[in-house]
Amino acid sequence: MTQRIVITGAAGGVGTLLRPRLARKGRILRLLDVAPVPDAAEGEDVECVRVSVTDLPGMREALTGADAVIHLGGLSVEGPWDRILDININGTRTVLEAARRAGVPRVIIASSSHAVGFHPRGEGEAPDYLFPRPDTYYGVSKVAAEALGSLYHDRYGLDVVCVRIGGCFETPIATRQLATWLSPDDCARLMEALIAAPSPGFRVVWGVSDNTRRWFSLDEARALGYEPRDDAERFAGELEGRHDPLDEIYLGGAFCSPELDADPDD
Repeated sequence: MTQRIVITGAAGGVGTLLRPRLARKGRILRLLDVAPVPDAAEGEDVECVRVSVTDLPGMREALTGADAVIHLGGLSVEGPWDRILDININGTRTVLEAARRAGVPRVIIASSSHAVGFHPRGEGEAPDYLFPRPDTYYGVSKVAAEALGSLYHDRYGLDVVCVRIGGCFETPIATRQLATWLSPDDCARLMEALIAAPSPGFRVVWGVSDNTRRWFSLDEARALGYEPRDDAERFAGELEGRHDPLDEIYLGGAFCSPELDADPDD
């Protein structure tokens, strides 16, 4: 039986890394974005749809027939409150509501470590389900996404898994990512595990590789079948000097800087 997986934000950074890694025989990838999806040739196994995550009728149509949704769409950095509210928060609610109306049983939401960014760095691993302490409006939007996921599971029975991603890039780009990096291959392994996990209900998991310097627990992700294979430590020699002092104080690092104010005084 053919499986259809929808990816919102498919033209973005994580979506671009995931697309080729999730392609396989017997699976159709339906790629959603407001922008053209680069290097995505439509065919038997790929469908491209231009639609905004804030467009409920369009999203419902785009999600019809899907087996699962990987929701990556939205702003991936700090921004003005009105844009964060519309795209990230209202957009996530729209995706969940469209999934409910279209009968999609499972939604995987890209949350972020910035949902807990103002937690102090501890000596041990940050636990699963660490209580929210967002470091930005962007972080607030990820807290809201997790809350919406919880609501849509409890009220409507959707399986919703929120992944607090540390940083998914081809290679780590800063010293902190020796702890927080999620390799593209491990990202795909995690998504495959979350697609396949039987009846996960509502979960919040950390999205990181098995890094030697890892800050975050992998217990809940492993309980859902995730088996990470990569470690950022092999890049340690290339990242010397790419360090922010706030990385030693807060989980959110530079996102906790008072200079990162999306709505400064006039």
